[in-house]
Amino acid sequence: MPGGRLPGSLGRPTGVDTRSILVTGGSGFIGRHVVAALRADGAQVTVADLQPHPDPSVPVVLGDLTAPGAVERALPEGTDAVVHLAARTSVLGSLALPVETYRTNVAMTAELLDRCRVLGVGSFVLASTNAVVGGGAGEASIDERSPLRPLTPYGSTKAAAEMLVSASDAAFGVRGVSLRFTNVYGTGMAAKDSIVARIMRAAVSGDTFQIYGDGRQVRDYVFAEDVVAAMRLALDTEVRGPLVIGSGRSTSVLELLALAREATGAPLPARHVPPKEGEMAGVRVDVSRAARRGWSPTVGLEDGLARVWAAWR
Repeated sequence: MPGGRLPGSLGRPTGVDTRSILVTGGSGFIGRHVVAALRADGAQVTVADLQPHPDPSVPVVLGDLTAPGAVERALPEGTDAVVHLAARTSVLGSLALPVETYRTNVAMTAELLDRCRVLGVGSFVLASTNAVVGGGAGEASIDERSPLRPLTPYGSTKAAAEMLVSASDAAFGVRGVSLRFTNVYGTGMAAKDSIVARIMRAAVSGDTFQIYGDGRQVRDYVFAEDVVAAMRLALDTEVRGPLVIGSGRSTSVLELLALAREATGAPLPARHVPPKEGEMAGVRVDVSRAARRGWSPTVGLEDGLARVWAAWR
């Protein structure tokens, strides 16, 4: 690669990053992308997850981080930064299991931050979501100043986690960044239940795809590669607080399905079913704060869907 630099590395040469970084949830869809990128940069990465990492050379602390002593085992002295991806991410699951969602998304975050305080860990990056805003945006674009009005236990627990990150930064000097992701998609998402993964499964099987509601609700879709670049921004600069990370382009479910038909060549028959509880009417995000700090999305939806399909097949 020209100049020995990685895409999205903000100009940092490869092989010079010797930080020790804990990535919770590092065996998951986003985590695998983040771990691979940080290791390529030269960082010493440890994963904490319920599942083994597919790369056996990656050190993994297996188990539930809410268990007694688990955080201490995963986060030893000498750790420089934490990337916190581990969470209950299902919106519908949070409606069914709100207490369990709280324990994982809030109590676990509090324990990790307290361990960072004790050890003097320098940076903490939280994977958050635009769902912390929930119904507060309406037709307006969501940005970092949008009021927090979550519609589901999932959104509320992520909002609470953001507040813990903010308090830890202010009170204890653990620099905190909460990355508010929109719908993340990309290669390696076969185990996910998000809309792009469901469309890809329908394209392979020939099954009828279910559209919740009228399909005109809009969402923002950001490619995993761009999410990795945002993680690097959060780790490599002095940015603090929340940061909205998305494509900046809103697409309806009907439009997404049409684009997926083009990418896959599959007919993708569809039928409408009743909308789900807790769905936001529309998601439009303003990524200008991230852009001012050097980040911008690089993978368009058409290209991204084609790449997902090529890997899926």
